[in-house]
Amino acid sequence: MNIALAHFRVGETDGVSLEMEKWRKELEEMGHKVIYISGTEGYGEVCIPEINLRRNEFKKWENNAYVKLSDYEDESEFEKDVDAERVVIEEKLRKAIEDYEIDMIIPNNIFSLGIGYPVSIAFKNIIEEYNLKVISHNHDFYWERPYFDNPTCSLVKKWQNEIFPPHGEKYQQVVINKIAQKQLKERKGLDSTVVPNVFDFHAQKWGKDEYNSDFRKNLGLSEQDIVFLQATRVSERKAIELAVEVIGEIKRKKESLFGELYSGKQFTSENRIVFLMPGMIESLSGYPEFLNKVAEDEDVEILWINEIMDFQRDVRNGKKIYSLWDTYVNSDFITYPSVIEGWGNQFLEGLFAKKPMLVFEYPVYVSDIKPLGFETVSLGQEFEERIEGKQYVKIPQNKIESAAIEIIDILKDREKYSEIVERNFMIGKENLSYQSLRNILEKLVKKSMQE
Repeated sequence: MNIALAHFRVGETDGVSLEMEKWRKELEEMGHKVIYISGTEGYGEVCIPEINLRRNEFKKWENNAYVKLSDYEDESEFEKDVDAERVVIEEKLRKAIEDYEIDMIIPNNIFSLGIGYPVSIAFKNIIEEYNLKVISHNHDFYWERPYFDNPTCSLVKKWQNEIFPPHGEKYQQVVINKIAQKQLKERKGLDSTVVPNVFDFHAQKWGKDEYNSDFRKNLGLSEQDIVFLQATRVSERKAIELAVEVIGEIKRKKESLFGELYSGKQFTSENRIVFLMPGMIESLSGYPEFLNKVAEDEDVEILWINEIMDFQRDVRNGKKIYSLWDTYVNSDFITYPSVIEGWGNQFLEGLFAKKPMLVFEYPVYVSDIKPLGFETVSLGQEFEERIEGKQYVKIPQNKIESAAIEIIDILKDREKYSEIVERNFMIGKENLSYQSLRNILEKLVKKSMQE
């Protein structure tokens, strides 16, 4: 079949874009011809600029839908504005469908996010017009964001009921975790298939090479220093303050690390314990400053290194740029204390990199990941608000202390370190690999062809 993968944007490092790349690879290996339809220029086969959510118009529509209907006299005028844009998008979609003779379309978040109304309406109309087969890939639902719970008018409620997502036998619903699957059934009466995020566990293993062998040296670190890695972007829901506190507790127990580590290297009082932060800063509310304050209180050394990082290796203005994979290779332990995740791409990366991980057991981890049997250092499942009105979190001090002791034990035990990472890798390979994705996609496509 000729299949179109559609999203507001493609080719970026967000979770949706990354999963689309995996789906495309597997669908093409299954023998299908796949194209991208998105609002991103210069990437993929079809660019429709009008569906790029970064346009100012989308922010205006979102504000009028969920904050205040202030740019229109009434909701009929609001609908007229959206409808005019819908017509433009439909015309460009028709051309793409006909030029590439599309049989199936896979919208990503277009029928679940609850924004981008002209895009969603246009896709629904074109699907009906051409009788296309559909797998609606729903990464995020509008009801997962309290902000979207109180629409400003009945028009938005109508869109929520009819478009997010559409009903009908031709629409196969896909979600990324069991919690979303349950909510979709309860709220909309729709059955769905869970397709977890996956990783290519058969890819070439990351390791030290000529390019990244100077990574630590360029950061002023020795090979004997202990490096903790927070590989995520920097935002409040990542709860990075919890990792800082655990590392602070480890530093207070530094003497127990003296001697030979899991790697065979000798750790002494002269060596450092550092916290590596390569991720992009997404917060606009002073979160990095808050983390620096916590680090100061805990005597934790944070290395903010986003300026030398990119999705892939490069040389920029004469300076060597490293990939995220280089940071995993040069780290000893991964911190992943997120309190909210739709799935957990960084967890998959940690499995593949064969590094032990510190994890807060967020809801999807508990429902979808933990049952597979991974061994991690747990921060538990309960947290409290740290500062009133802020999204910063805290957990009981005994959880911080027990996690620190467990991490020290792993870092000091070569056999335990190896057993944990090797077993976790094999569980990931068995349950969350590209082959797992292939098996599910084959069933979804087969079902579509039978309808």
